[in-house]
Amino acid sequence: MITRRLTPRSLRRAAGAAADLLVRPDGHGRGALVAFGALAAADLAAVAGSRPRGPRRAAKPLLMPALAAHALRRRPDRRTPAPAPLVAGLACATAGDTALLFDDHEPAFLLGMAAFLGTQLSYTAGYATRLGALRGLRARPGRGAACLVGWGVANAVLAPGLEKRLRLPVAGYSLALAAMGAAALGVGGRVGAGAAAFLGSDLLIGLQAAGRKVPHQELLIMAGYLAGQYLITTGWLEHEETADGA
Repeated sequence: MITRRLTPRSLRRAAGAAADLLVRPDGHGRGALVAFGALAAADLAAVAGSRPRGPRRAAKPLLMPALAAHALRRRPDRRTPAPAPLVAGLACATAGDTALLFDDHEPAFLLGMAAFLGTQLSYTAGYATRLGALRGLRARPGRGAACLVGWGVANAVLAPGLEKRLRLPVAGYSLALAAMGAAALGVGGRVGAGAAAFLGSDLLIGLQAAGRKVPHQELLIMAGYLAGQYLITTGWLEHEETADGA
């Protein structure tokens, strides 16, 4: 039997070929969406089985890369640029998802929050520069105002239950989250619905951090987050495709 010796160079080539396959445009990206669905089902099953932490959550760090692969493969050809703010936001979310697997330790919780701050800023910038969020908010200013009022109310309710050293980071992150939600409502459609689900998921995390429990909290957090990211990603891509075809 002939065996091939593995070298660092051959491993780099194999990794490069695998990465190229994952992002090679095919015009629809359905395979990556199927992978996302399978990973989401596995992760939700782990959470529903009262395993919110540990090795049973191995699928969690792969969820957002699957959505990023969908965004990259859905392009009609390599000349079409990827939606950079969306991909950057999903990359930050991958880091956040991984850190929050260990969020019973405060440094991991703060690291996860910092990573998701990158997600919110990337999404907000993309909504404003690529999807017409500012135009939508000018037409319906009440949506942005409602998000800011919601931010103030949520922080007033949650702050007393948070440790003092967490109050400022949580207030800052949640302000960025509210800005993302407002911008998404300016876009509307699937993007707006996805942002609403994302906001609901993070509100449940805030309640959890403040010591407030609701039934099936972990499952609701993850289900809302996954629905939100799916709707934001697919809605974003549909919006850009519609604009390009106009």
